Amino acid sequence: MEVSIAGITLKNPVTTASGTFGSGREYSEHIDLNCLGGITVKGISDEPWKGNPVPRIAETRGGMLNSIGLQNPGVKHFIDNDIPFLRQYDTKIIVNICGHTLTQYCSVAERLSNCDVDLLELNISCPNVEEGGLSFGTKPHVVESVVKAVRHYAKQPLIVKLSPEVTDITEIAKAAVSGGADALSLINTLRGMKIDIRNRKAILANKIGGYSGPGIMPIAVRMVYEVCKAVDMPVIGMGGISSFEDALEFIMAGATAIAVGTATFNNPYATVEIIDGIQQYMAENHIASIDKIRGIID
Repeated sequence: MEVSIAGITLKNPVTTASGTFGSGREYSEHIDLNCLGGITVKGISDEPWKGNPVPRIAETRGGMLNSIGLQNPGVKHFIDNDIPFLRQYDTKIIVNICGHTLTQYCSVAERLSNCDVDLLELNISCPNVEEGGLSFGTKPHVVESVVKAVRHYAKQPLIVKLSPEVTDITEIAKAAVSGGADALSLINTLRGMKIDIRNRKAILANKIGGYSGPGIMPIAVRMVYEVCKAVDMPVIGMGGISSFEDALEFIMAGATAIAVGTATFNNPYATVEIIDGIQQYMAENHIASIDKIRGIID
């Protein structure tokens, strides 16, 4: 079930979604990390970020809301502690990088440039503090310039993670490709809100958070399909995947690989179950290579 993303070979198409798997330590108590095609770590910034005030998690029908605020200990801690841990395992390391300014993005990419990691994932859904908090990923010309700037510092292949909160996802995808992306990943969370009607206030301290889980999957599959038709570029599909059937939908829509996120919170075995399910499906249907079913939807 090998797949290739920008010249990097993954043993299978199943990876983890950033922000849902930490750097793998906690999940290593439940599953063999060697089984995974890749581990995408939680977003890493140039300096430690404290994140948002609590409460910052809320369950919803068909998913969850989070307003974590990309809390993380910073790139130095990641280099010193998490890379050595992850290198104990035979899986690819994908580092999600985040920032509130272009300089911060470039700083993380530069500091990781000589590190033993396989791919970088650029999170352009971060709020741009220099532009009043608007996401970097909502305007094609901004996307192209950010990707181009980070590409200058990144020595590893660069995946660009797209926000779904745009009018035309294909225009954003084309802009990322023009800026020098080697691959794309989508979708990031959708903004949502939940209100406690008894206390008459928003449940999240920040009021609005990122909505993820099964409820967003049809939107994600549609966007992956559109992007795969619009650009000739490897795509990692994500958004509500909780079973091998879900994963196969993304692959049939054109995704080279998939990422499992929210599902691992209530089932830490979700990733390995999905790998086993895809293998069984291929065996039962006499499919020798996953390429035979990728992008089969016209």
